[in-house]
Amino acid sequence: MHKLFFYVVPLTVSVVLSSCGTAPSNLPVASSPETSPTGTPSPSSSPAPKESPSAASRTSSPVQTSSVVSAKTVPVNVYKLDSQCRDFVAEKTAVSANQPIAAAVGKVLENADSADFSLSGYRVNVASGVATIDLRVAPDSKRKLVSLSSCEQMAIFGSLRKTLTSNAQWKIKSVRFTDRGKEVVL
Repeated sequence: MHKLFFYVVPLTVSVVLSSCGTAPSNLPVASSPETSPTGTPSPSSSPAPKESPSAASRTSSPVQTSSVVSAKTVPVNVYKLDSQCRDFVAEKTAVSANQPIAAAVGKVLENADSADFSLSGYRVNVASGVATIDLRVAPDSKRKLVSLSSCEQMAIFGSLRKTLTSNAQWKIKSVRFTDRGKEVVL
């Protein structure tokens, strides 16, 4: 029942927002916990919706509504690309203590969507110091990962890599990216 809720609510909001005539860049991304091969839960998509006032007032955050996720949080540094597309800026934020890596990935991906590019979700798996992030480009996205500008790619891939490797408590040494299981080659 919870999985159904996480797919239906964001889908309904997306349909309502897309019927308004403009393509909003801050659509929420659905979430549902899954068990990775290592036995640790990892979301198949973003754990929290975008932080825009209009989206936040119409949807509830899956992180807050999920019975799987604890109310306890831990502080982490999330890195995002600056407006000049040159440096990563650390942002201290609180993420779920149960799934801190997946939640941090969700925080980075909050602003990945644009008018012609959108992600429908992601999966995270960590094994032997290597994090694999399987991105899911939305089927109706006009652009794919390879068609993003170098700055857009750096904002997504660079921010994810910097966030995961810079939080020493996770002991992640490298990050791989896949698109529905296929290696992303840029």
